[in-house]
Amino acid sequence: MSDTYAQTDRTTATRYRNRMSYDRQAVHAILDEGYDCSVAFVVDGEPRLLPTLHVRVGDTLFLHGSSGGRMGLTARGDGVRVCVSVTLLDGIVYARSQTNHSANYRSVVVHGVARPVTDTDAKLAAMSALTDKVGTGRAADSRPPSKQELAQTAVLALSLKEAAVKARGHGVADEADDLSLPHWAGVLPVTRTFGPPQTDLGVTAAPPAYLPGGGSPWVKPVVLEGRHVRLEPLAHAHVDGLLDALADDEVWRYLPTLPPRTHEQMAEHVNDLHRRQWAGFQLPWAQIEPATGTVIGLTSYHDIDPVNRSLGIGHTVVGRRWWRTGVNTEAKLMLLEHAFETLGAEKVFWYTDIRNDRSQQAIARLGATRDGMIRKQRLRPDGTWRDTVVFAMTSEEWPAAATRLRERLAVGGSAAMTNA
Repeated sequence: MSDTYAQTDRTTATRYRNRMSYDRQAVHAILDEGYDCSVAFVVDGEPRLLPTLHVRVGDTLFLHGSSGGRMGLTARGDGVRVCVSVTLLDGIVYARSQTNHSANYRSVVVHGVARPVTDTDAKLAAMSALTDKVGTGRAADSRPPSKQELAQTAVLALSLKEAAVKARGHGVADEADDLSLPHWAGVLPVTRTFGPPQTDLGVTAAPPAYLPGGGSPWVKPVVLEGRHVRLEPLAHAHVDGLLDALADDEVWRYLPTLPPRTHEQMAEHVNDLHRRQWAGFQLPWAQIEPATGTVIGLTSYHDIDPVNRSLGIGHTVVGRRWWRTGVNTEAKLMLLEHAFETLGAEKVFWYTDIRNDRSQQAIARLGATRDGMIRKQRLRPDGTWRDTVVFAMTSEEWPAAATRLRERLAVGGSAAMTNA
């Protein structure tokens, strides 16, 4: 198989030929990364342009539409001649002169005949691939189409044999006479970002890890299983259990948030933690009693910094009946193991209210060192300023701390709830 696609009259540029490429891997990379797909075709002598979903499988591009729509109807029989474009905008180029303003981009244009996929198995496979385009694993995590839905959906297959890349990736290209002009010039980068998932009403599952935007392993939801406690990715299914376990103002006493008292308030608290997770700031877990499946509390990573390989452990609340059991020690041990041994963290730290002596003692028992205090670090719910004590543990200190914690758990030791 050739490393390049064939150059044809339709894929040869009349200007800026140096921006063109027919490299197979370059074509595939842009099609796989892009979501903005437009397909152009002609109906009764008039041009049509439609946005659509696409996915590449090998050297075939699959397009999605309605069997009763213009494109689906036109493609019946022998197919429809189309021109497909997928573009990634990387930057806006500001020049000193108006005519030299430009954009940095990567685009693929494909010409050919898009033919309807009629074989049922092939159509189902293409629709699964289209579904996985928005998150690998989504097809298995959703209902496949019914017979009626399959009939109402048009899936068109387009060969990539006439595919070409056009790209620009450099800076300002002003004329020599314009370089002395006083106007600002440069490139404004453009990136695609995904916001936090907005869970639909009635959904109890946590946002899945395969959603675009949640790719860093530092914020990837994982289950951590222990003998005294199981840490599950926080989900709306935990809301009622959290309300029951944490219906005690004392467990929220030193946290920078008011206690949620209703289902709606707790659901919004969970939503807020998910928003922080998708911003890359926090990774929340529900704490579960393994023997009964009872929800007993919350904990999380926060202030996650993959670049400097550090994170905090906090927002920990556990129902009072599980205080001074093995729950807190084991939960912290699992969180520390995941941080140091899986993520490769160099430092784990804790913030706690200066007034929370119980929390400070519990953190110290974990093997952390008090690093200092941040004065007026945040407002408490009552409007007063909180001075925050900072504890930390480094990767060099972790092996000895791990040994002590494992020995404590082996003999049934416990630590107090931290409320940190």
